[in-house]
Amino acid sequence: MSPTAKGLLLLCRPGFEKECTAEAESLARAGGISGFARTTADSGCVHYVFHELVDWKEALEAAPFDAFVFARQRSIWIERVADMPQEDRVTPLIEAIAAQEIQVGRLDVETADTNEAKSLSGFLKRFIPHIERTLKARRILRDKEELPTLHLLFKDSSQVDLGLSRLGDASPWPMGIARLRMPRNAPSRSTLKLAEAFDALMTEEERTQSLKPGLYAVDLGAAPGGWSFQFSERGMHVYAVDNGPLADSLVASGMVEHVRADGFSWRAPRKQVEWVVCDMVEQPARVAQLVSDWIASGKAKRCIFNLKLPMKKRFEELKKCRQVISSRFGLHGDHYVLRIRQLYHDREEVTAYLAKIPAPDSNKTAKLSRR
Repeated sequence: MSPTAKGLLLLCRPGFEKECTAEAESLARAGGISGFARTTADSGCVHYVFHELVDWKEALEAAPFDAFVFARQRSIWIERVADMPQEDRVTPLIEAIAAQEIQVGRLDVETADTNEAKSLSGFLKRFIPHIERTLKARRILRDKEELPTLHLLFKDSSQVDLGLSRLGDASPWPMGIARLRMPRNAPSRSTLKLAEAFDALMTEEERTQSLKPGLYAVDLGAAPGGWSFQFSERGMHVYAVDNGPLADSLVASGMVEHVRADGFSWRAPRKQVEWVVCDMVEQPARVAQLVSDWIASGKAKRCIFNLKLPMKKRFEELKKCRQVISSRFGLHGDHYVLRIRQLYHDREEVTAYLAKIPAPDSNKTAKLSRR
């Protein structure tokens, strides 16, 4: 028997519950599933409740993780265990998991990203090892990547929601929080944002092809150099475009050329560069137009950029930016890939990856359609 889905468990940056809810509603509706959201302001968590139970795999297909921007983590909600007695919390939780009649390959323990939820860390460090040992003894938790991941989302020490996801269809980091170490010689903490973007928004093949020594990158709005640092550390040449000052250590590396110019008007002296990145504080639609011009025209192969969203119309502004990019590529019928996510290291913004891709092979498509 396959588990049934009660809804979606969504973790987000506190304050973005409204946007996360709007995405869930849009995806569920498109997948023919009706429901409603349960959340509170600044909770960092959204329960999207289905009006009717559906197979959990159907819910996965309706709301894939990559379709979300504002959800740091998404799992399919299958059960809630509430009122666990203080004298024995293990037994009711294990029995609830066993009742799902499913084996899992990984256990992710999660809470919302709030100070209240963080207070559970001590309890969870003591409690979870008992759960893991028992699940392994009962052959529910197996060391097999092809099996689903079991998410345990704790509200407090007496209530936990059970969720499921598939490998590659959820954040690889529990709670969607990338725990990255700040490089000692990086000019600013913004370097962590680009490092997270490389992991969260790109495939391994894309990283291998584009992040290698000798390639060229353009960093628009570079000062003080946190994003340029990520490229120079990989042996790549960087045009760091900004009228503001760069860190002396970055310029001294010999891999970064400081160009004192306006990022909206400057153009690279090379016919094409591998990368253009942009972290300028500017109207989102204007940034979307700028970076889509760079990529659609072929001046750069790929781009990572930030969109600083207005507080009251984030979802609407993001939709507008998508339309700007679509219109630019539509001028000549170009194809592109666009991936957007609010990263852990983002604040009132989202980060996006954009690249032009070849048109689908019509001959290959025709052969597949005849099979």
